[in-house]
Amino acid sequence: MYSILQLIERSADYLNSKGVESPRLNAELLLANILDCNRMQLYLKYDQPLKDLEISKYREYISRRGKREPLQYIIGKVEFYGLNFIVNKNVLIPRQETEILIDTILEYVKSQSEIKILDIGTGSGNIAIALAKNLSDAEIDSIDISKEAIEIAKQNAKINSVDDKINFIVNDFKNFNNIENQYDIIVSNPPYINLKEYNLLEKELLEFEPKISLTDFNDGLSFYNLISQKANLLLKKNGIVFYEVGIYQSEQVKKIFEQNNFGKINIRKDYLGIDRVVFGELN
Repeated sequence: MYSILQLIERSADYLNSKGVESPRLNAELLLANILDCNRMQLYLKYDQPLKDLEISKYREYISRRGKREPLQYIIGKVEFYGLNFIVNKNVLIPRQETEILIDTILEYVKSQSEIKILDIGTGSGNIAIALAKNLSDAEIDSIDISKEAIEIAKQNAKINSVDDKINFIVNDFKNFNNIENQYDIIVSNPPYINLKEYNLLEKELLEFEPKISLTDFNDGLSFYNLISQKANLLLKKNGIVFYEVGIYQSEQVKKIFEQNNFGKINIRKDYLGIDRVVFGELN
């Protein structure tokens, strides 16, 4: 019978042979999930043998990860902005760099009380929920074309006790034009990968995460154009649009803002020094 340490070492070697990044960390996190403990606790009982059922489940998890299925989908959850979210193949996995988008919005609205926000392409609901947890008087509408994604987002809002502050709507934003001058803020982390670059993505993204959440099936700028064009119908006077953008897109998005009567345009970098957030105020 294998001990915890033996299982981790063997699994890390296997994952490494399959090209998984940070193989030992993945092996530890998957086992910690099965044993319902944290990584540190694994090593406090490193010589403890595991039950047959635990070993069987761990082998299944390691096999799935070896096929490059994202760890977050295997364990069914992820942490974002200090909050817990359930995730599955119907939603994009929240990324750490998106926390910069939340920080930027919170810095902007810190002096305001009541505020109405439109979150476009909500996915797991991570952006809307993180904002709702940190803005006591915010009212948020979150839309997504995917009914399955909206169901996940609703569950996450309930888990994080903000389901009364967010209105989730199944809607294709291309047809979302029946609300005029209602929002103080529009926020979006849209599909921004150029279709020509999509097939170059790592296997975890290419084979497991929803394609519709990654690419606009065009040049990667479609939603920035569409949202910026519709902003004059959706925003209140001096309303602001906040975008997360892909690498090398910030200047293009800035030009889109300028072409659609936006001023006070700002760009903010992420932890790696990459332009990640672009925001501007509607003139």
